Amino acid sequence: MAVQENRHFSELGGSYLFSEVARRVKAFQEEHPEQKVIRMGIGDVTRPIPQVIVDAMHGAVAEMGTPEGFHGYGPEQGYEFLRNAVADYYRRFGVDLSPEEIFISDGAKSDLGNLGDILDPDCSVMVTDPVYPAYVDSAVMSGRKVFYAASCGANGFLPVPEEEMEGDIIFLCSPNNPTGAAMPSSLVKQWVDFAKTNGRLLVFDAAYECFIQDDAVPHSIFEIPGAESCAMEICSFSKKAGFTGLRCGYTVIPKALLVKGVSLRDL
Repeated sequence: MAVQENRHFSELGGSYLFSEVARRVKAFQEEHPEQKVIRMGIGDVTRPIPQVIVDAMHGAVAEMGTPEGFHGYGPEQGYEFLRNAVADYYRRFGVDLSPEEIFISDGAKSDLGNLGDILDPDCSVMVTDPVYPAYVDSAVMSGRKVFYAASCGANGFLPVPEEEMEGDIIFLCSPNNPTGAAMPSSLVKQWVDFAKTNGRLLVFDAAYECFIQDDAVPHSIFEIPGAESCAMEICSFSKKAGFTGLRCGYTVIPKALLVKGVSLRDL
């Protein structure tokens, strides 16, 4: 058989959402140079990287310039010191993770796009609507069927699980991008119970957890008992530490997360 393109790429929209937003903003500014534009598109940061991070990066570069400190490829799952630091961070929320359950990546978007590779191509996806476009685009490029749950004023922008809902893989984001709605523990528990009862996988995007101030809102889905058997969590340093340009994030896949007896963590 001759080489063929992935036909599912043609099923994507004409351009990436944020590229289209940037195009329209540029056109508006050219037509109205006197107008000040408040950007509410891509979730970029506006403050510089904290000095403690800059100092650490300088130290790391200097270390690489010495025979004693030079090192090449890092561990495929991430450096142990960083995985331990992430595990320590989760203990603030009463979540006890093993460093072996934490996988360091080059940002949340990469893992969101790639995690489908460890799941059957026939698994469908459910997302809330409106939604962070990476969930949908990665599913479409893989040829997965996508279902939507309305997130609107009628439900307080917080969809609840319903028995007739379709989608084997369910993406949840709290605080949500783009609505900003944050799910209380009681609602997250409903989703966990729904996933366990119906054999679904929850992918919990916690990229904005650092903005949570309400004790009723969990920072991690693993604050909910039983979530370790039906959920994985993706997070990023881009929002809490200004890492949008540095690319660093992590995914948590518990040892207890099994699909028909197969460990997703091991995959």
